[in-house]
Amino acid sequence: MLKVSKLLDQGHGLASVLLKRAAMVELDWDVRQKSRFSATDNTGRQVAVFLPRGTVVRGGDVLVAEDGSLIRVVAAAQAVLVITACSTHGSPFDLIRAAYHLGNRHVPIELQADHLKIEPDHVLANMLESMHLIVKSQQAPFEPEQGAYGHAGHNHAGHSHADHGHEHKH
Repeated sequence: MLKVSKLLDQGHGLASVLLKRAAMVELDWDVRQKSRFSATDNTGRQVAVFLPRGTVVRGGDVLVAEDGSLIRVVAAAQAVLVITACSTHGSPFDLIRAAYHLGNRHVPIELQADHLKIEPDHVLANMLESMHLIVKSQQAPFEPEQGAYGHAGHNHAGHSHADHGHEHKH
């Protein structure tokens, strides 16, 4: 069994040719939010992952095995609810209101400009529909927000503090 104890955030620092040659493992959100799990990569190798507690694996991250081999993580399609605004009975602001209510319930949520995604929950689906939102079941990758305190050593989606003209207070 191949052991993994290192993760490269989005493959940062690796040449694209190495990423293309890397083995791949497709994992759903339930597995990726755990710091210890086992999986099988696309070459058939069994992989045992032991990351620091609290580590969340994202689609696009790269696992580094003890033998130096690379395994690119792909967010697997899974059952999700896709929430969109109803152009007839509402406005795009309704998505902001829905995100607020879901956040108050500590629901993992993926935020996009034109939709939200959550894991299936019929009670929440009913609540959202009562708010005049459109809720559809789909199979899609799920990448919920980490939250403001979700990780140490943040990367601001690929840019540093020096990359833009304002400061962040910590």
